[in-house]
Amino acid sequence: MNTTRTLKPLRGHIVLVHGLGEHMGRYQHVIQHLNDWGFAVRAYDQYGHGTASGKRGCLPSTDRLLDDLALVIDDTRKQMAAQDHANLPLILLGHSMGGLVAARFVSLNIRPVDALVLSSPALGAKLKAIDKLLLAVLPVIAPNLAVANGLNANKISHDPAVVKAYLADPLVHNKISPRLGKWIMDSGAATLQAASTWSVPTLLMFAGQDKLVDPAASRRFTELAPKSMLQSTCYEALYHEIFNEVDSSPVFAELEAWLKAKF
Repeated sequence: MNTTRTLKPLRGHIVLVHGLGEHMGRYQHVIQHLNDWGFAVRAYDQYGHGTASGKRGCLPSTDRLLDDLALVIDDTRKQMAAQDHANLPLILLGHSMGGLVAARFVSLNIRPVDALVLSSPALGAKLKAIDKLLLAVLPVIAPNLAVANGLNANKISHDPAVVKAYLADPLVHNKISPRLGKWIMDSGAATLQAASTWSVPTLLMFAGQDKLVDPAASRRFTELAPKSMLQSTCYEALYHEIFNEVDSSPVFAELEAWLKAKF
């Protein structure tokens, strides 16, 4: 885990959850923005990712990602109390699969948080009929059979430098297991079912040209969630990694304005 601090008066603490196949090190520019705006940030590598333990793209148990996030939240709360920050807000920010982990965590009320930010969350997977069939069978007979996730790295961003760095990053992998795939599929559907009773202030930002997760699921969440709890924006021309596009300034501007308006 990694904790960064800002010298400015703190507005709050943010726990950042990365996406499938990547790691927290890809978010240093996001963390810097958040620090500049007055937020301390805690980031960590999820199980089977980055420098964390575990076979790449696998899960030892269905709820492992949620359990790990609960541990991070608990530890962050302890640190906040030790620093006399217990009264400051705690915010979750998740991208892609990390957005799904964060959203499912909130929907189940595993630990209370003050707000949620979702970046291109994996609320809906783009699955072919054969993929759905395999996910119905393999989680039972081979739950941790790691296979290529089929995601096209060239579609993460319109910026060639971002794609090049992603492909050259030794901590990035392209693996997924049936158990993890089924968790993503089931949790996305369950989170959408919970949208109508959403009670945590949420900023949802997603890419209209997303080729890795289905933007229609984010649109559906927008339709279902109470308007008082949700601010949602579709960046129609962007690819999946909205923080890493050729021009991400509108995305960061919206994030800054929303955070500062709330906290």
